[in-house]
Formats: sequence, C-alpha cells, structure tokens
Amino acid sequence: QVQLIESGGGLVQAGGSLRLSCAASVRPFSLHTLGWFRQPPGKERELVASIHWSGGDTYYADSVKGRFTISRDNAKNTVYLQMSSLKSEDTALYYCTARRTDLPLTSMQYYYWGQGTQVTVSS
Repeated sequence: QVQLIESGGGLVQAGGSLRLSCAASVRPFSLHTLGWFRQPPGKERELVASIHWSGGDTYYADSVKGRFTISRDNAKNTVYLQMSSLKSEDTALYYCTARRTDLPLTSMQYYYWGQGTQVTVSS
C-alpha cells in the first residue's frame, strides 16, 4: 500500500506563504505522477497542481498559476507545494495524491491519497 503523509498546513494571513510537504512511502520512480488537490468549504474538489516525478513536467490550475509551485525531492521521496500570495479563496483542505499510471498531467485519475492538511487564509 502506498502511504502519503501531508504536513505544513495552517493559518496564514492573506498575501502570505506556506509550503506543504507530502512524504511517500515508496521510491520516487515507482509513482508516475504526484498531485495536489484541494476542496474549499462548500465547493468541489479541484486539481491544483501535478508533477511528473521522473521528468519534472508540471501542471497548474489557472486559479493558482503564477502563485503556487509544485516540486519534488527524489532523495527524500517528497513532493512540495509552495504557496505564495495566498488569498482567502485558497482556504481548503489540501490532499496529496499519486498514481502509477502514465496519464496526462491534467488527468483527474489518482489512486492514492493522503489524509489531507488544512490551509486557512485569513483576511
């Protein structure tokens, strides 16, 4: 079983920054794609960003492009989501996700999920 453990969530003022981390229980190249989803209060789940672990190609939702950066550290089996210029609408429960299947970065199909970490942006 693949385990994904998120950390780094918390309360931050609008305009501030946070970095989320996701540690995977498997070696980096056994997972094709890692991603971050979020679910704001009262809204549907949204794919925020994804990254091809091997090549480093990335995808960002339009709502976060230019503000968020997804990256990975192969040696640490960890994927990060650096969030800057945070807005109130970024408030959500953020989930780390992964899949072994070779699919486009925009695909919503993920098979492994972390427990989620709460990000709250106050104004």
